[in-house]
Amino acid sequence: MSAFSDALSVTASGLRSQAARLRVTAENIANVDTPGYHRKLMPFETTAGSNGLARVAPGEVSLSQEPLEEIYDPSNPLADETGVYQGTNVDLMIEIADAREAQRSYEANLKMFDQTRQMSSALLDLLRR
Repeated sequence: MSAFSDALSVTASGLRSQAARLRVTAENIANVDTPGYHRKLMPFETTAGSNGLARVAPGEVSLSQEPLEEIYDPSNPLADETGVYQGTNVDLMIEIADAREAQRSYEANLKMFDQTRQMSSALLDLLRR
């Protein structure tokens, strides 16, 4: 049964990581029009469990170092004397693609979790006979 619990713990780590990735992506999408907002980036890290199995974990969130978009709008209260203010460096299309990829990865981990649970349940049913 240890193999089943190992598989469940690995897939659970994938679920947690993809959920964190979706959260960061949702924050970026919510702030796509916020002046001065820097895109958040979240890498994944591999961690070793107590039994030697590798697991995935969300890394530390960092801010993108890409330059902010400069927007010309002299009527904006944030504009300087030249009529320019700094927008954001979030690209909505990239964020939507990242969200879709994270969603698909989450669904794949969830399917793996469910398959493992079903196999362990079937094994227990066989052992009861």
